[in-house]
Amino acid sequence: MTPADKALKELFQAEFTKMVAVIGRYFGLQHLEAAEDVVGETFLLATQTWTTTGLPPNPAAWLYAVAKQKSLLLLRREKLYEQKILPELAARQDRQQASFELNFSPQSIRDSQLQMLFAICTPAIASEAQMGLALRILCGFGIEEIAEAFFSTKEAINKRLFRAREKLRAAHISLELPDDANIARRLDSVLHVLYLLFSEGYYSKTQNQILRQDLCREALRLGLLLTEYAPTNQPKTNALLALMCFHASRFGARLAGGAAPVLYEQQDEALWDHELIQQGTRFLLRSAEGTAVSSYHLEARIACWHCQKADTAEKWEEILQLYNQLLLLNYSPSVALNRTFALYKANGAAVALVEAEKLRLEDNHFYFLLLGELYQEMASPRALPSFERAYALAKTPAEKAGIQQRIDSLTHPQ
Repeated sequence: MTPADKALKELFQAEFTKMVAVIGRYFGLQHLEAAEDVVGETFLLATQTWTTTGLPPNPAAWLYAVAKQKSLLLLRREKLYEQKILPELAARQDRQQASFELNFSPQSIRDSQLQMLFAICTPAIASEAQMGLALRILCGFGIEEIAEAFFSTKEAINKRLFRAREKLRAAHISLELPDDANIARRLDSVLHVLYLLFSEGYYSKTQNQILRQDLCREALRLGLLLTEYAPTNQPKTNALLALMCFHASRFGARLAGGAAPVLYEQQDEALWDHELIQQGTRFLLRSAEGTAVSSYHLEARIACWHCQKADTAEKWEEILQLYNQLLLLNYSPSVALNRTFALYKANGAAVALVEAEKLRLEDNHFYFLLLGELYQEMASPRALPSFERAYALAKTPAEKAGIQQRIDSLTHPQ
């Protein structure tokens, strides 16, 4: 891909999310695919035109003008305005849009994207479908990119998106922000989807490092969007942003090893993004303004400690106590496993091994990887079988390569 092609792709991806949100807000979720088609046709015309004439002075304004024309033509051709859209506008008393005028001002774009974010993150559809729609509508990802991110096929993703759109239609989800009585509950669903999106990028099975970073970057961007609207700029929103900043700050160091991720202990601190760490610290301070403590608060504080490379007793004791709180607030096998590793670092392998053997996470390769390390630390012959079990359960070549190194260290010691 040439630099010009890359720049055009980035422009289209950024503008796709804005244009679909604004046009979709006007058309309504019942006609979301029509909004996507308008934007797709606009980009096709732009590619054909700009290839011969070059970029216009203001590419975004050019796209907006053409999208307005194509939207109006579609409405007239399909008679959507009189038969479907106008009654819907009247039903939701959207009188200010009763005359056709797409508004691509920064304020309108922000409001449209926020409304679309809450609509997509409705509890009426499953989390995987929410993520797929968010990546397509709010992040501008193509079907191939979404399929790669989810380790799936284009056909499966198209079917998933189709079913999700149908459920949105059936549930009569409207493009509007929740009222004050429901904003907190609905915000939880939105934050959960952003958390899953970021995790999908950070821990993705795909070897496409650019795609993985794009996933994380988009989750951060949508989180920042929430901070621009007072009712959603809540402590838990800032806690999630802090968590994402701290993790993203180590992205470069984590991927510096090529295919296999570089483990925390082996990461080069010089490759950490210290500006992102500072930004995360600011969000963490803002998250402390309220009295409630969410799982995002606890995970962000743990991630903050991991941005201090020094391996001190104080650090691991603090992390252990935070995991203790997190287990009480939001138990999961992965949290229990991470808590056991913190126990190992704080109190030694013998104490941690007792807790680890109780977990019995028989299908989790991370569990057997930790068991192998604990057994190795205790000079137990059970270390090798544990690493071999971890290897068998690992799902990606990169994970298997890292575990193989541990096996080799036991079978061929230097």
